[in-house]
Amino acid sequence: MEQARLRARELGLTPGIFNTGTHNAITDVAGVAVGHVTLIDGEATRTGVTAIIPHAGNPFTDRVPAGLAVINGYGKLAGATQLAELGELETPIILTNTLAVGRAVEALVDWTLARNPDAVSVNAVVGETNDGRLNDIRARGVGAEHVLAALDAATDGPLAEGCVGAGTGTMAFGFKGGIGTSSRVLPEGLGGWTIGALVQANYGGVLTMDGIPAGRELGKWYLKEHTDRGDADGSVMVVIATDAPLSDRNLTRLATRAMAGLARTGAAFSDGSGDYAIAFSTHPGVRRDAERRAQQAVIADWPNDRMSPLFVAAAEAVEEAVLNALTMATTTIGRDGRTGRRATGHAIDLDALRAILARYGR
Repeated sequence: MEQARLRARELGLTPGIFNTGTHNAITDVAGVAVGHVTLIDGEATRTGVTAIIPHAGNPFTDRVPAGLAVINGYGKLAGATQLAELGELETPIILTNTLAVGRAVEALVDWTLARNPDAVSVNAVVGETNDGRLNDIRARGVGAEHVLAALDAATDGPLAEGCVGAGTGTMAFGFKGGIGTSSRVLPEGLGGWTIGALVQANYGGVLTMDGIPAGRELGKWYLKEHTDRGDADGSVMVVIATDAPLSDRNLTRLATRAMAGLARTGAAFSDGSGDYAIAFSTHPGVRRDAERRAQQAVIADWPNDRMSPLFVAAAEAVEEAVLNALTMATTTIGRDGRTGRRATGHAIDLDALRAILARYGR
């Protein structure tokens, strides 16, 4: 019988120094909503869509500043160049599998055009990881209707994690990966801001959990045998939201700190990995609505010398989001999209993990 899954904190893993938000999720940033569509069909389809909506208004007319960080660019992140050039989001962010990016872009454009009759250019932002180890990715099971359903399903509050949405078929560190989320709240003396992270974990390396070498203890890590490529390749998409009044420049800096959180989990950042992070701010003082753009209004800008606590919080939230993706994921049987053979992604054994944590005094 499948083990009951637990979040990292329920197992005694508490990375970092800052407190979490109410739900310990990206939705602790007010206004942010997340929706999943999970596709499990027959023996082969194990994939899905996750939608992140930055606020309850119209993302196209009421744009949020955003920043992008890339550490290894083996990926198909649609909309990346305009995001980097203009420093803003004008659509929700969609996460899905590699071969579904085109269909997701079309669906997100349709969704945006339906709400904006004057729009003639839409920068649809769609990220991906390749779930072909458990999903018949060549069958291209994700359609526009699934993207639209994920957008319609978006909600705030507690979020499903593990084998849901865009994490349905992913692997991480040789274990079943998935979607994970976490948040941090700064003390009032540091601004009182909330930082939330959501990850689509599908990458590898030498798994470290809150400083504990869990991958080595469990006998599974990259380069265990020099003739085996191991579990390094793969990709990860990170989305960070905050209510702090940040410029796109400082949001780019914040997105870069996501890589520190990934590094703490033992990420290899390998040649075949796409490692991307997008950060955006929901603060009303930095929104780029039509009136503000027309008036060339001065916008709020949190000072550079007060960014360090936000950097720490972002790294912590990303690290814990990855841990949640792993501990909440369930063993999944699918079909390798390359070979067509039956494949199993084994969830990390929580009983074995508890024993390891006990040895390390957790």
